[in-house]
Amino acid sequence: MSSTHTTLHTPDEAISDFPGVRSARCPFDPPAEQAGWLESPGLQRARLRGEPVWVVSRFADIRQALTDPRISADSTRPGFPRAQALSSFEGAPQSFPRMDDPEHARLRRMLSGDFTVKKVDQLRPRIQEMIDGVLEEMIGRGQPADLIQGYAYPVPSMMISMLLGVPYADHEFFQHHSSTLISHRPTNEERGVASRALFGYLLDLVASKEQEPTDDIISRLVHERVATGEISRETVATTALTLLFAGHETTANMIGLSTLALLRNPDQLARIRDTDDPALIANAVEELLRYLTIVQDLVLRVATEDVTIGGQLVRAGEGMLMNVPAGNRDGAFFEQPDTFDIDRNTRGHLAFGYGIHQCIGQSLARAELQIALSALLRRLPGLRLAVPMEKVEFRTDGSTYGLSELPVAW
Repeated sequence: MSSTHTTLHTPDEAISDFPGVRSARCPFDPPAEQAGWLESPGLQRARLRGEPVWVVSRFADIRQALTDPRISADSTRPGFPRAQALSSFEGAPQSFPRMDDPEHARLRRMLSGDFTVKKVDQLRPRIQEMIDGVLEEMIGRGQPADLIQGYAYPVPSMMISMLLGVPYADHEFFQHHSSTLISHRPTNEERGVASRALFGYLLDLVASKEQEPTDDIISRLVHERVATGEISRETVATTALTLLFAGHETTANMIGLSTLALLRNPDQLARIRDTDDPALIANAVEELLRYLTIVQDLVLRVATEDVTIGGQLVRAGEGMLMNVPAGNRDGAFFEQPDTFDIDRNTRGHLAFGYGIHQCIGQSLARAELQIALSALLRRLPGLRLAVPMEKVEFRTDGSTYGLSELPVAW
């Protein structure tokens, strides 16, 4: 549990880089260097891409920080850590997840109706149809197959493209540039090129939907919100970019990693494959979300006033990183947290964040994962790795964790 005392600041020149790379020997676990952080007093001080930040790792501390009004998500505030910003160039507004209320809430309300549980439940037959089609195409191309490019990416990409009204034919363009934005390897200039390419494309699409609207989110925002002066065309483009980015990366990474985790736990895989109980499948997905926790260093904040979190004084203007993978492995909240157990009570996990900035698309992501994993395991009951486990290549160089490829056979 959190300490009540205030610890001293560590001199910034003495701190080391944030250990964000997971071990190939334990690829589903947070980095081994963080093992003692959940028991250590206060917070940890580390460098994130060259900048000192406070790392918040305990479950209770993360929830406190994400609901404290003195801790801001506004990326324009002084001291906010550099992020893999989706639009960090002149002419592109902030994305709403990088804002505080009331502006964050105002923009979020314009989208919330598109991602309710009820709305997503209505989409389930369409999701199932898309997934079945993608799966048959992968099977038709023969084995071995790369599950990432053949299945994990197309499933969420097709759905978010349909909802937004973005031509799926351009998915390779989006996937290429979104991979640049999520990776730590490209330079700021290269990320700027990717951001401008995506933003410019979407701004052109917004203009075209002003003239020829279709039944999708972008058209609705243009004709219901831009036309009344509530938001600008540029805000629509940035909002679409935020949703498209998430749709291309996060759920795709979860489908790939979840499949691998299940292949490494065949008894639990068999239960999901053979069950007709949607509640078991749903709970298995929640446990996969908690156990894998693919968001590594995207949940960034800055203190606007002096505030004490977990016994540590964080001064106004100091940046913070919510270490969500560690928080979801906190034994103070989850019993035997390093064990993968699809029967676990996962209520309250942090995979989608917490508080007012909790992921707006979480109901859609849950549905896609439930249907995609169930369909894959039932259609291919003999699914197996086509290479030794040590040959599987993980993507460890970005703000989300995933697989470069996953060769499978059946």
